[in-house]
Amino acid sequence: MATCALTCAEAKKIDLVDYLASLSHHPQKVRNNDYWYLSPLRDEKTASFKVDRRQNLWFDHGTGKGGNLIDFGITYFNCTVSELLKRLSDSNKPTLSFHQPISAGEVNFKQVQNKASFAGENKENTDGKIIIVNDRPLTSKTLLKYLEKRQIPPEIADTFCREIDFLLYGKKHTVIGFQNSAGGYELRSQNFKGSSSPKDLTFIDYGKDQVAVFEGFFSFLSFQTINQKQGRLLTNFLVLNSLSFFQKARDQMESHRYVHLFLDRDTPGKKHTEQALLWDKEKYLDRSPFYENCKDLNEWLIHHKATQRQSLRLGKHF
Repeated sequence: MATCALTCAEAKKIDLVDYLASLSHHPQKVRNNDYWYLSPLRDEKTASFKVDRRQNLWFDHGTGKGGNLIDFGITYFNCTVSELLKRLSDSNKPTLSFHQPISAGEVNFKQVQNKASFAGENKENTDGKIIIVNDRPLTSKTLLKYLEKRQIPPEIADTFCREIDFLLYGKKHTVIGFQNSAGGYELRSQNFKGSSSPKDLTFIDYGKDQVAVFEGFFSFLSFQTINQKQGRLLTNFLVLNSLSFFQKARDQMESHRYVHLFLDRDTPGKKHTEQALLWDKEKYLDRSPFYENCKDLNEWLIHHKATQRQSLRLGKHF
């Protein structure tokens, strides 16, 4: 059955903070109803893109432009209003929540330290905060099928990920969780893409003098899948979980002899790779030509169905 496109009025009711999260853009700071981001529309080092969540409006101080979600979407995707409405209709993600703007004082991004109990949960979470309530080894048939679709073996995923239950707007969701170095999780399923606070990168330290850097954890899992027959790899691993952490990770990356970059082959990923090569072209090594006809390493893996004929075993050169 064909999906009916949203109306402009319906699109404007989509919560901007949730929508930005669905695009992997997360606030650098939150003050009352003001959410400050590194601008999704351009490169910057200081957050100057503000979302007023109560009004559900955005303003980019670097360009002097702003507006509602439709104004943002047509600028972000460089598309027409009708094309944006179709895109929003097709996305059908839980993160694109429809609700009235919240009032002041309702926002709290402090991580929940003690796990809640579903049986004792009698107060709905209405402020859009993800509350982690349980984690366990991966057993869900739906999630295992999703991993199979993305060509990640369950034993690889189970080594680095957990099955996570969380609450969002009073509803329970079960997803794959990849923990970051601050204790938060990147959360994924067939129909959900988001993260719990605190948002941070993930560093896996094996005490090696080389590090492989990935933009997202499915690229990292893909690397592990491709190399699963190779034994222990001679490298540490850094998963950025967001390109906004690339500058923050520079000191950690440069503490290694070599930095192998496996960033996405889209415009932001290429720009960050180019920036690293300008920093030090001997230390930073661009490994993305391996999957040059694909957006990222996971897309390459899916297309090649985990063939064992190629390997990404790391030395300074392949």
